[in-house]
Amino acid sequence: MSDTSVSSPAWDDAMSASGDDRGLRGKPDWSDIAFFLVLAAGAAWALVRFPDNMDIYEKFILVGTVPGVAWMAWLWRPLRTLFIAAGVSALFAIWLYAAGGPIDQGDITRAESVFFLKYLFSSQSAILWMCALFVLATVCYWAGFFSKTSAWMGTALTWGAVYAGTTGMLVRWREGHLLGPDIGHIPVSNLYEVFVLFAIITALFYLYYERRYATRALGGFVLLVVTSSVIFLLWYTFTRDAFEIQPLVPALKSWWMKIHVPANFIGYGTFSLAAMVGFAYLVKEHGETKSRKKLIPLFLLGAILCAEPLMFGSRELSPTWMLYFGLGAVIVGTILAFRGPIAKSLPSLEILDDIMYRAIAIGFAFFTVATILGALWAADAWGTYWQWDPKETWALIVWLNYAAWLHMRLMKGLRGAMAAYWALVGLVITSFAFLGVNMFLSGLHSYGEL
Repeated sequence: MSDTSVSSPAWDDAMSASGDDRGLRGKPDWSDIAFFLVLAAGAAWALVRFPDNMDIYEKFILVGTVPGVAWMAWLWRPLRTLFIAAGVSALFAIWLYAAGGPIDQGDITRAESVFFLKYLFSSQSAILWMCALFVLATVCYWAGFFSKTSAWMGTALTWGAVYAGTTGMLVRWREGHLLGPDIGHIPVSNLYEVFVLFAIITALFYLYYERRYATRALGGFVLLVVTSSVIFLLWYTFTRDAFEIQPLVPALKSWWMKIHVPANFIGYGTFSLAAMVGFAYLVKEHGETKSRKKLIPLFLLGAILCAEPLMFGSRELSPTWMLYFGLGAVIVGTILAFRGPIAKSLPSLEILDDIMYRAIAIGFAFFTVATILGALWAADAWGTYWQWDPKETWALIVWLNYAAWLHMRLMKGLRGAMAAYWALVGLVITSFAFLGVNMFLSGLHSYGEL
């Protein structure tokens, strides 16, 4: 989550206002070194205790992850607290599965009989807590326009949701191995797991910018897209039993998956964040000008975004998604109706534009890396780097869309409403690449059947 663009007055002013003086970082202090040593010890323990659960490539990935995580935690120290808390909770759950015996053993059926596993720390329980906390955080952020205390609660609940989701993913990783030696895998292989990953990544990047720019007014906007993913996750869970851990299909039994998918979803998460910041930009601009004629295209674009799950959720009209579309359209309309009071609480247009640019720049970098990794994976699995599979084609369309956005920004000075509308359209394109391709087009790529 490093700063990948040049400094700007908006960034510098926000940094000063937040009291965060780590823009110019010195050498790591003793706590950074201690955190690195804790990570290194954990990796060494995993290598010694679970050598048969990792091939040589996975061991190299684990070792390489240690300095990477330590570096990110130095850049943004709240990550240290998150990683330590989630790690301790996951180890506690693993210990409970082992019934206090050797931690490399365990009984998956204890998830239904042990209190802390059943209600808190099994993967499904933790992820359900994540969903509930994200919804509550969204409500608190919007209530924060009237009460600063509610906005603070929104931040706390968002951190709680990220902690619960991270814990759930770590425990799910272990649960897969408890089910059988050929079932355990890193939990980024199907639609259920990547939706959890998407929610965590999007929320984390938002929390980063919330602190950097010393504002909580964007929380309600960004958490709308996270809550939408939570609703889809819950629907997918209870209608398709998607939470069940299944063996990997042969094409996914590759170490490439472990680096390709996370990089891809950093792109998806930051693109989604940029789109919602773009929505906030347009709300503020229209709230200041009080123009009504320009609200129609913004409402229609918001309605299209609300309608996407209705189209992707099922080949038949679903009452769940019809209700979601109706409520979503009402929420968008309500936000636009109260754009005046909302606009007063939002950061300046310059800051909103700056966050949108930074999010897209970071997302584009990771999405580019993910696309290259995907091509290498395809060559390893299928003997060719590119086959114009529908998923590959739409990934290229997403890449070209944001490449054009950044080109226009850097070479032609793209700013303001046009950039914001483009970011929102980009979310429509990205959503189709992620879900629509699975729904309407057949191909080699799929995170899960809809």
